Amino acid sequence: MTVLQESIRPAARSSDWKAIVVLILMIPVLWSPVILFRFVLYQPFNIPSGSMTPALMVGDYVFAAKYTYGYGRYSLPFASSWISGRILAADPEYGDIVVFRTVKDGSADYVKRLVGLPGDRIQMRQGRLILNGRPVTRVALEATLAGEACGVDDGAVVKRWRETLPSGASYVTYDCLDNGYLDNTDAFTVPPGHFFVLGDNRDNSTDSRMPTFGFVPMDNLIGKVTRIFWSLDEDGEPRFERIGKVE
Repeated sequence: MTVLQESIRPAARSSDWKAIVVLILMIPVLWSPVILFRFVLYQPFNIPSGSMTPALMVGDYVFAAKYTYGYGRYSLPFASSWISGRILAADPEYGDIVVFRTVKDGSADYVKRLVGLPGDRIQMRQGRLILNGRPVTRVALEATLAGEACGVDDGAVVKRWRETLPSGASYVTYDCLDNGYLDNTDAFTVPPGHFFVLGDNRDNSTDSRMPTFGFVPMDNLIGKVTRIFWSLDEDGEPRFERIGKVE
């Protein structure tokens, strides 16, 4: 077992075994096709803000795969009172788009991109992501119309970067402002059992760069976003070109 696995998959406690027993007893109910899909395998979410633009936009509807990271107190309905830790836990990877609850707000679902694993040292310098002392590779792309992503008029443009993490995960980020509020930060060391998350729309995202948001505990993960299954623009018209896998 690696150091990472030890840090996010502690040994099972007696309360964990009780949760496993309950799940076993619930198998006949969970195998109902509707229950199995909606509450055990996948959960649908709609995107209400532009913090993950361009990967996810306002009006997108996505599926989050719950089984990817195993099951915790926020994965199954009514489970928060009897699940401690995670069952069938699996490690998230760099670049995953994750749905989770924060420590300070256990009632709201958030979606961000995971860029820091336990033990990593994360910092922003002049808008660039620094991972363990090294700038993450990024390539400038052609600027595009900002639209609602930057909260400006429709004629404004936004800088775009293709960012690639050491794992090979690659995605596009938006850079609305030079020297924005969160473009320069202190260095953060990700504690055991936690993760560091960012929005792809770097100047319009509340995420782990802010002390009030903080790191995301493994136990608070709900699932991994795997697919956009429907999308509507601001006029309620379908955006068929967005249906499919997310980057």
